[in-house]
Amino acid sequence: MYDFSADSADCARAVEAGLSDYLTGASLSGPGPAAERLVAAMRHGSLEGGKRLRPLLVRQAAAIFSVPRQDTLRTGLAVEMVHCYSLIHDDLPAMDDDDMRRGRPTVHRAFDEASAILAGDALLTHAFSILADVQCHADPQVRVRLVAELAAGSGAGGMAGGQMRDIEGEKGGFSETDIAAMQAMKTGALIRASVRMGAILGGADARALSALTAYAEAAGRAFQLADDILDVTASPESMGKATGKDAEAGKQTLVGRLGIEAARKMLDGIVNEALLALRTFGPRADGLRATARYFAARQK
Repeated sequence: MYDFSADSADCARAVEAGLSDYLTGASLSGPGPAAERLVAAMRHGSLEGGKRLRPLLVRQAAAIFSVPRQDTLRTGLAVEMVHCYSLIHDDLPAMDDDDMRRGRPTVHRAFDEASAILAGDALLTHAFSILADVQCHADPQVRVRLVAELAAGSGAGGMAGGQMRDIEGEKGGFSETDIAAMQAMKTGALIRASVRMGAILGGADARALSALTAYAEAAGRAFQLADDILDVTASPESMGKATGKDAEAGKQTLVGRLGIEAARKMLDGIVNEALLALRTFGPRADGLRATARYFAARQK
């Protein structure tokens, strides 16, 4: 029987160790030596925290196709580095202006704004270097597909574009459809990419990839809706960051539009949608099922 707690904890340990090994001056240098302050800022924004859910999704999707855990790690590291870059930049004064992340000062507070910007830039850049390396996968065609998938999920039509739409939404005028589209890009696109990258590692055919994409898109919606609920209901101490900021900033959320109870009912429906998308995979997809349920039930 699948054990979500054990698998997620094992993945988090592997990602923490992998990031710690990779984010060093020696690994990041070339053609010149990596600046020590930049490396320190990258490590501050990446290590000692985080649930590592996106690498877990890579691992769980690949497991459907019997890919060993260790063979998914480098792909997971690349996805997590993109996620960490996005958090560093989201916390900047020009964006969400947050002082705390994962229970400690954000990178621009621990260092300075310029260092935070460059740390995010470098994490994003080196993520693609990891995917391009033969250690990620022996087949160059697979590596190219992984690079393209992560670029799509994190670029103007994905996470970065979603963040832009989020900023635009602060002016008001968004419909529920607009909010859903924005969140599908801002949060859902990287979750979608994580699942699809795991499937690509496993050599999924078009039919399996389509089913997993449907799961991932629903799971991404569930994660963001749960996050918006927690922004209203959870304490800063439990979250490790400020809460209640969405309403203060005038951000457009489904929770703000629908109310807590209606949002929770919607969340249950979205999770069921994610689970239905996995029906053809049987017990091989129990990991992905557990993660979708976790997204809805999490308290931080």
